[in-house]
Amino acid sequence: MLRRIESAEPTKTDASTETGTTAIEKRGGDTSRPKLAWITDPHFDHAKLETWRLWADELIAYSPDALVVTGDLSEGDDVAYQLRCMADTFDRPIYFVLGNHDFYGKSINETRRQIIDLTREVEHLHYLTDSAPISIADDAVLLGDDGWGDATVGDYANTTVRLHDFELINDFRDSPSETWQATLQREGRDSGDRLSIKLQSLPTTIKHALIATHVPPFRESCWYEGRTTDENWAPFFVCGGVGAALRKAAQANPHRMYTVLCGHTHHDGDAEILPNLIVHTGYSRYGTLDIESIIELTDDGFHVPRTFASST
Repeated sequence: MLRRIESAEPTKTDASTETGTTAIEKRGGDTSRPKLAWITDPHFDHAKLETWRLWADELIAYSPDALVVTGDLSEGDDVAYQLRCMADTFDRPIYFVLGNHDFYGKSINETRRQIIDLTREVEHLHYLTDSAPISIADDAVLLGDDGWGDATVGDYANTTVRLHDFELINDFRDSPSETWQATLQREGRDSGDRLSIKLQSLPTTIKHALIATHVPPFRESCWYEGRTTDENWAPFFVCGGVGAALRKAAQANPHRMYTVLCGHTHHDGDAEILPNLIVHTGYSRYGTLDIESIIELTDDGFHVPRTFASST
């Protein structure tokens, strides 16, 4: 079963962390370790209804015990709508973080407040940025945070990249461009701080930690067409704040394996940052819906085979 660990510190969003316990039985009453379906960057607003239905049927056929979504579900108010559709369709917990597209049309705080309110209302929805670590087994947990391309890696001063974020997220659109770097850095720092609190709360009995985030936390895990990012794109495609929190935790706890799931780049790859810290970056393509992996937990840790089941 999966349940929330009570000892975690509150997170630093604009609302308090969820309290209490949650528990689910494995599908069919099996008491062995559960399996998790990983989805990243689905961009539901680009998919046709028939594509969504085929994807849902494929996903249900795998019989996962829970879903893990690493951001960019949709845009604007459609994010909440799509989360409700998922909760109605998949009768199991849905653990998710938000990506940059999910904040389009609103401010960052307004979006998070709306989604937090939604998770209080809909039982199956769990926003990991606002949640304490979730126990998957006696020695394994799931936790996460949104992350942000935080302008701490790469050459922000000379980049030629201008994201749609700056036009479509109120925090940037309503502020002069001279303030954008500070906003990016603040979001990355806050994500790293929230994640650090959760990582530090884990008891020594935890041997395996599965971390969900949207933005790759290291340059080595920021994949595009088989290569990692350059100085021009790195400021917006790497979250140095989350990377620093993960590296610190992994170095301080060599007995624990840290497995990270992320997306954002729409290109897949795996990066071993430390012997006990590996990052899996997921694939996505607009208009298709994919099942990135059916993750299983064994005594050796989380296994993340690539599924690439796509509904076109």
